[in-house]
Amino acid sequence: MINKGLSRLGTFFLYLISLLPFWLLYLLADALFVVLYHLIGYRRKVTQENLRNSFPEKSDGERADIERKYYRYLADLMLEIIKMTSISKKQLQRRMVCTNPQWADEHKAAGKSITAVTGHYCNWEWVSLEFSTHTRLFVVYKTLADEVMDNYFLRMRTRFGAVGVPMPQTLKTCLAHKDEFTVSAFAGDQTPPMATANYFTVFLNQPTAVFLGIEKIAKRVDSAVIFCDMRRIKRGYYEYTMVSLIEDAKNTAEYEITEAHTKYLEAMIRREPQYWLWSHKRWKLKPKT
Repeated sequence: MINKGLSRLGTFFLYLISLLPFWLLYLLADALFVVLYHLIGYRRKVTQENLRNSFPEKSDGERADIERKYYRYLADLMLEIIKMTSISKKQLQRRMVCTNPQWADEHKAAGKSITAVTGHYCNWEWVSLEFSTHTRLFVVYKTLADEVMDNYFLRMRTRFGAVGVPMPQTLKTCLAHKDEFTVSAFAGDQTPPMATANYFTVFLNQPTAVFLGIEKIAKRVDSAVIFCDMRRIKRGYYEYTMVSLIEDAKNTAEYEITEAHTKYLEAMIRREPQYWLWSHKRWKLKPKT
């Protein structure tokens, strides 16, 4: 009961923060950057190791520059995600703009549902929320151990009509709606559970375990596979483009879909690396020798 009470108090505090105007949120983000980067060094060793292994061709100075830019952006991202609790639809659509909004209608007319893939890059939470303002969207997510916080994030992500789907229920949900037009959104850089880490590919210069569920589901429902390419325009403003990777998932070779979305993600990260989640322990699983 005490833990639940503290969690409820925490979510109320986050809601109050979300009501602040953006200029004040970014002042808080500036202070948060100092705390994360300078004072506590939040996961800096993890970040430095990930950057060193991913970009051996870069100098120490170049990697240090990416690291600093990453932590400055991470502070912004944390406050932007909190803002999702109360941001209006109009404000969100002004700040997260799709460059090719016809993509959904074109696939709907062709009778093709969509498996949409992106990574933990730029503001992946905002793009899913903006999706749901005009397109029926299944948001696949990992449940949190804290029930109060799990419900908080689920409400936040589904404010504009998205349907939250816990990861273990993804295939069942997609198959139940395979005769309808749906868009299912996945993060392609999730680390698979150790028991199912059966496929490794080279991603950012390292053997990397890849989640195969995206390919499995796309083939079962015979969807098109689309990658959400994101760019940060300036502080608090983004644009995204839906890029077709596979139009006929059912007839692809084994691992073709997995390799396609993994390679596209890597290219996006290399373009502007400071916007990926470098402090995550992405390479904790190693291939068996």
